[in-house]
Amino acid sequence: MSVSPRKAYTLQLKSSKLELGRRTLIMGILNVTPDSFTDGGVFFKFEAAVTQAQKIISEGADILDIGGESTRPFSEPVSIDQELQRVLPVIEAVRKVSDIPISIDTTKVEVARRALEAGADIINDVSALRFDNRMSDLIAATGVPVILMHMQGKPGTMQKNPTYASLFSEVIAFLQERVGFAIHNGVAREQIIVDPGIGFGKSITHNLLLIRDLDLLQCLDRPILLGASRKRFMGSILDRPEQEREIGTAVVNSFGVAAGAHIIRVHDVATNKQVALLGDALRNAVQ
Repeated sequence: MSVSPRKAYTLQLKSSKLELGRRTLIMGILNVTPDSFTDGGVFFKFEAAVTQAQKIISEGADILDIGGESTRPFSEPVSIDQELQRVLPVIEAVRKVSDIPISIDTTKVEVARRALEAGADIINDVSALRFDNRMSDLIAATGVPVILMHMQGKPGTMQKNPTYASLFSEVIAFLQERVGFAIHNGVAREQIIVDPGIGFGKSITHNLLLIRDLDLLQCLDRPILLGASRKRFMGSILDRPEQEREIGTAVVNSFGVAAGAHIIRVHDVATNKQVALLGDALRNAVQ
């Protein structure tokens, strides 16, 4: 496995800076939903969600990613009110006890706005600002970092025979266009992270290629987030249910670290913290 260079970036949060590239950062996933693909319903109740957030923090996550709407394949959208009722109490509770950077996983501008007011620091938009045309205005006005993800189609339809004439050309062109759109609408380029969207409108082969050759996204000159944790393509290859895909996730993330991922988004923070630490040691080894 070859090791690709990884450029360092600095993102400005509300009251601190987030350094990317010097080591691999861990984004811990907290789904406050009844129907997410791997842990739907497990952390849906407030007390369970807060307990899981504390666990994610104690295991060494660098970012806590909180979402109140499932984006699994064939999922249905929820209302703004439902999403707010799910995420706001958890963000507020976490912010009382920790200053960990919090990202809000949403495509709705009102959810993002209220989440930022409650203490979130980053917007993680799987639609790359396509589903709510007011999102870029909010990001420009607040100056917060944003994660722009590639997705072919929408969650309800994205896995219906996804096809590409040229996988990397299309993914890179999409992300270039969305970065350009964000900048045109007042978002600072220095605050943008890109995500190839593993499992979002991709076949098994598409996912494998994007992970193996993730370094090709470095042409975008933006930090790269890899979110492959426990995803369906692993189950197809390993014949394992969602909760038994941590070995597969570790293998995938080790490839991602070698290829230059700045952030890995994971369910099991403790295991993948080890992946990142050892992966970074291998990256940085000198004689």
